[in-house]
Amino acid sequence: MIKRLLIANRGEIACRIIRTCRRLGVATVAVYSDADAGARHVRMADHGEHIGGSPPAESYLRMQAVLDAAHRSAADAIHPGFGFLSENADFAEAVEAAGLIFVGPRASSMRKLGSKAGAKQLMQAHGVPVVPGYSGEDQATDRLAAEADAIGYPLMIKAAHGGGGKGMRVVRAASDARRPVHSAAIACCWSAIWKHRGISSSRYLATATAICCI
Repeated sequence: MIKRLLIANRGEIACRIIRTCRRLGVATVAVYSDADAGARHVRMADHGEHIGGSPPAESYLRMQAVLDAAHRSAADAIHPGFGFLSENADFAEAVEAAGLIFVGPRASSMRKLGSKAGAKQLMQAHGVPVVPGYSGEDQATDRLAAEADAIGYPLMIKAAHGGGGKGMRVVRAASDARRPVHSAAIACCWSAIWKHRGISSSRYLATATAICCI
């Protein structure tokens, strides 16, 4: 049973976790950057730990700073919230290696689903219907253009490992297929591009792939 939970996040997500912990009788530890010293989630928590400067790279994304805060505050578990370190498999492993409970999916699950291409291949292996597309290792421009023609238009080009939506492009004709490949790669600083048939007038439904309760 978790007795003291550190929330490695800020804002509304941290506040929601804190409210749930209160109902469950679990003590909470908030972490905060210089900019968030007076933030609501810090005031709501039972205890607060400063973890660095205002930029996330100097605070919320510093794995060791979060782990040190957990040890200083005697937390026995860490909830990553969403964003920041929540999908970082190395962080999940580091939390467990430190003798703490990671509230979230296993690192192995993150690695399987962290890549859109890898996740799609996993679903195909289990017989789940997927949208036609290409996620092969051959990322040469000519090969990508040929695969785009084979898939058909419109199609969606995006970064295989995520780019926050910035690298996502809709291609409606063969003449437009090359430029989006470049922008998708730049968006995520990753060379692998994933493309699939575009679906217009669709509705988006998100589903949880892993659930872990306190």
